[in-house]
Amino acid sequence: MEQNSLLTINGISSFYGPICAIRDISMEICHNEIVGLIGANGAGKSSLMKSILGIRPVKSGRIIFNERNITHTSTPEIVASGIAYVPEGGGVFPFMTIKENLQLGAVHYRGNVNERIEMIYERFPLLKERENQQAGTLSGGQRQLVAIARALMSSPELLMLDEPSLGLAPKVVEELFRLIMDLKNDGYTILLSEQNARKTLQHADRAYVFRTGSIILHGTGKELMDNPVVQEAYLGG
Repeated sequence: MEQNSLLTINGISSFYGPICAIRDISMEICHNEIVGLIGANGAGKSSLMKSILGIRPVKSGRIIFNERNITHTSTPEIVASGIAYVPEGGGVFPFMTIKENLQLGAVHYRGNVNERIEMIYERFPLLKERENQQAGTLSGGQRQLVAIARALMSSPELLMLDEPSLGLAPKVVEELFRLIMDLKNDGYTILLSEQNARKTLQHADRAYVFRTGSIILHGTGKELMDNPVVQEAYLGG
């Protein structure tokens, strides 16, 4: 394992009942990089994230996070160890206020929660302005901000974003990717699953291409942008 590695995955496989969701996946994420996962819907990107978080049981292989084997660790323990997950669609609590959503994200935070909320508000001033507004009344882009902000409340070492741009207007997608780059510049490590392959490869340090539960290609964002297979299948030729 590389000295700079934060997460190392060695040959993991996971199943939905009798169906293999991911097969013999190996990859590495180093500190302070953006690693992208691209591929069609159902290719195994979300299954990988759920396996890392312990939501989807791993049948074989192992997952090492911060030099600790978390392969068969419970999800609450994995979250407490420093991994935060924003699922597809964000998943805010619609009848709770923005502030209440953020407070829920601090369950595993060991510092002063109110101080942490203020730090989050500095990054997301809109959320401060609307802290008492019910999350369900926000626009799709604003709800995604709440979901990401809630994940940041735990001060995670690894932030996993699952299809964060899904259903968002192009202008909002641009703002979202600027935020992702800002987070990287502030020292966060990000695993990004996206159907928007072009945006992902433009921003990722490295990326892995999934097809039917397996990794078929990997490389730097630029290498994959220049790859004819990726261009034809995911970038419109």
